[in-house]
Amino acid sequence: MSDKKYMSLALDLVKGTLGQTSPNPAVGAVVVKNGRIVGMGAHLKAGDAHAEVHALNMAGSEAEGATIYVTLEPCSHYGKTPPCAELIIQKKLARVVIATTDPNPFVSGQGIKKLEDAGLEVKVGVLQEESDHYNRAFFHFIKTKTPFVTMKMAVSLDGKMATNTGESKWITSEASRHDSHRLRHSHDAILIGAGTVVADDPALTTRLETPGKHPIRVVLDHHLRTPNEAKLINDKAAETWIVTTGEQRGSEKAKRFDALGVKVLYLDSHRIDISDVLKLLGEYGIVTLLVEGGPTIQDSFLRSKNIQQIVAYIAPLIIGGEKALSAFGGLGMNSLADALALDIDKVAEIGKDIKIIAHARSDEDVHGNH
Repeated sequence: MSDKKYMSLALDLVKGTLGQTSPNPAVGAVVVKNGRIVGMGAHLKAGDAHAEVHALNMAGSEAEGATIYVTLEPCSHYGKTPPCAELIIQKKLARVVIATTDPNPFVSGQGIKKLEDAGLEVKVGVLQEESDHYNRAFFHFIKTKTPFVTMKMAVSLDGKMATNTGESKWITSEASRHDSHRLRHSHDAILIGAGTVVADDPALTTRLETPGKHPIRVVLDHHLRTPNEAKLINDKAAETWIVTTGEQRGSEKAKRFDALGVKVLYLDSHRIDISDVLKLLGEYGIVTLLVEGGPTIQDSFLRSKNIQQIVAYIAPLIIGGEKALSAFGGLGMNSLADALALDIDKVAEIGKDIKIIAHARSDEDVHGNH
């Protein structure tokens, strides 16, 4: 088998861990000796052993003189775990094949240098594009210190998310709704506006056959009008954070939320600016953010150019009408030149619906060149 085939196996290991390693990247590793796979591993969650450690433990004494295929440059610094580059050297491997370098300034290029200085043969760039794709969110976070934003929409074929009376349950099929819960499972946090809490009282939890990870629930609430009785305030199924303006600091409403175990985060400004919200969430270690807001929230993200990915579930329905709610509120963009340009990554049928995954072109090269 070629280097590409073995790296492809390492990338297959990555697929099963997407969304569960945050704030760390998703990494897979395969150890090969004399044409035989002798070890495999993936990083499963932050704080646990890295992929290389699992793979080398499985390989045991056969690691000596072997080749390790790893989807991201082995770390060279002491974090919650020891450096993987040093372990590879200690185990006396002969060759290291790496898909892509790590943009983290603590690692970038240093892991490769350490391996080369120890006399190992190092090859970089095998299936780099595929590896970068799986860690787009991590690379974005490292570069910008803000979350990678995925906006989810469930709309009719003519782009409506509710009728003119506000009825929206359910535009898309049960299959689409189930799939959207898997989407929640793969994100650190999920964001909505206070208007959606008041109107729909959502739980924003992950409801799957086997228990899924619940994202942190983030509510943008300028006037702290989220009701005391709201599910996401009382159910304790997941953390709830409310982001508001500095003028609410010390208010009775803020104290009320503190008493209910809700974290209240304050912006310095007197208005909620999406870029400021993302910077704040980044400071709290949120790497991936799923936006499930109403038209006003969606419009705020669009206008501030803070969307990296769109996941759209489109139902074969025509709702029509000027007063029916569109996915994006406000006036929209004034010119086509200002519109959010997307590249479509995937189109799939889900039940009777169509699912489209697309990424913003402006975010194509968050990782930088090698």
